[in-house]
Formats: sequence, structure tokens, C-alpha cells
Amino acid sequence: MRTNALTPFLKQDHAVNRNDVLNIGMTDKTLRKGLQLLEMLATRPELDGIAKLARALEWSKSNVHRTLQTLVGCGYAAVHEGRYTATLRLWTVGSLVHGRLDLKSMAAPSLAAIAEGSRESAHLSILDGAEVIYIDKIESPQPVRAYSQVGGRAPAHAVATGKALLAYLPDETVRHVAQQLHAYTASTITDPDLLLAHLEEVRATGIAINRGEWRDQVWGIAAPVIDAEGRVVAAIGVSGPAGRFTAEAFARFVPLVRDAARQTSARLGHVAARHDARSEAA
Repeated sequence: MRTNALTPFLKQDHAVNRNDVLNIGMTDKTLRKGLQLLEMLATRPELDGIAKLARALEWSKSNVHRTLQTLVGCGYAAVHEGRYTATLRLWTVGSLVHGRLDLKSMAAPSLAAIAEGSRESAHLSILDGAEVIYIDKIESPQPVRAYSQVGGRAPAHAVATGKALLAYLPDETVRHVAQQLHAYTASTITDPDLLLAHLEEVRATGIAINRGEWRDQVWGIAAPVIDAEGRVVAAIGVSGPAGRFTAEAFARFVPLVRDAARQTSARLGHVAARHDARSEAA
């Protein structure tokens, strides 16, 4: 996995302790105490009462009780006969993070193939509401290139990876997203019906294209990544300066991106003949 500023906190074996929290600048004492108590509940072999937890943490019993009530109310802790434990909600959240990390590792060879074959920037994105989040990328080696950053966001309707993801949502979901289509350039699609028609084309071709819809001079091509259950879980693509996205470049980039998406989907267990992402999404 390529290193970035968040890498130390993405490692599965990274143990959070008080010094780590203080060093990254967290000053909210209530949040810090809640996380500390939650970690203790998750790692202790037996259910513990308030008094025992207070002694272990060197807190007052009222402080422990108040923090426990918040954790219980949020579903992260449960109480049985006055003793507390962490719930499986903690595992659920951890599984979601683990899934993203696994997705990155499965997509890494395909991302590298796009970057090497195109000499443009390659991206891996997931959908979060009406936006995409870039969860991995490889920069173009060329001095003039498309700019983005891991963890960065972009409006889904205005970028190629976003449209590749939106295309496999039910129409009613897309219509909900389409109620607030902001224009970022003269080329941004802002009409809900036009967007739906455009996404139908994406489904028909398996390829989404951004023609300067988020940034005037940046174009992109993307395709959906499908998991073993037939769900579109990410999109992989390429972007770069509009001037380099010529007809000849498109002829090279489209099959490159399509193959990268297929290869990543296959690593996730997708078998095209068995699953259809659109029917699963509906």
C-alpha cells in the first residue's frame, strides 16, 4: 500500500493509546474518554461493572457511568446485570474499514496498469451520498496532470468515477441525488432527466466519461468495480488534461480502463455471467 499521511492510522495492528491521541492533536476530552472506554470494553475478556472500570481507568464512577450511557445509547455497548461489554456494532464499523483496505489491495495492480498504460493519473473511488471519495490514486509522471488527493471528494454527477457509480443505483435514488445538481463548469449536467439518460448510456457501454464537467480542463474515463454479490462497490478510472484526451487517447484508454475494472472485479469474486449489478442495485 502506498504511503500517505493517514497510513499509520490505517494499519490493522495499530494500537491506539493516550499518547497517540494527544500527538495527533485531539483536544476533545469527552470524545477521548469515550474512545478509551470503548477500547477497554472491547479488549477485556469479561463483562465489568462501573466500579471495576472506574478503578482500571482511574476515573470517577460518575464519569464512567455517564460515558457508558452514551455508548449504550449509540449502540456501541450493552449492559447485562450491571456489567458492560462492547457490542458487535464496533465489529461492523471495523469491517467496513477493513473492506475498504481490502478493496484497495485488490485494485492496486489494475490501478498500476492504468497509470503505466496511459501515463495519466489513475483513481479508485467509492460513493458517499452525492459525492465520490478518492480512496487510492497514482499520479501521472507528467508535469501537467490532473490534481486530486486520497481522501478528497468530488461531486459524483460531475466526474467519471462518480457517474460510473451513480449509474448502478436505482432511478429513484438517482432522482433524489439529482435534486441538487450544481454546475461547476459550462459542461456540468444539471438537468435530472439528462443525467438519467446519460447514466443509461453508462450502463449500456460500461464506461463513464467526464468532459470537463468538474474542472474545465480535466477529462476522465471510468468503469464500475463489481463485487462477488454483483454490487458496484467502487469505480476505477483515469483523468488528465483535456488536451491529451484526443480520439487516439480515447481509443487506448477506454479498453485499458474497462479491463482494469474487470480484473479488479474478478479479484473481488465477481463472475459476470452470474451477476448483474443493475438488477442487484434495483
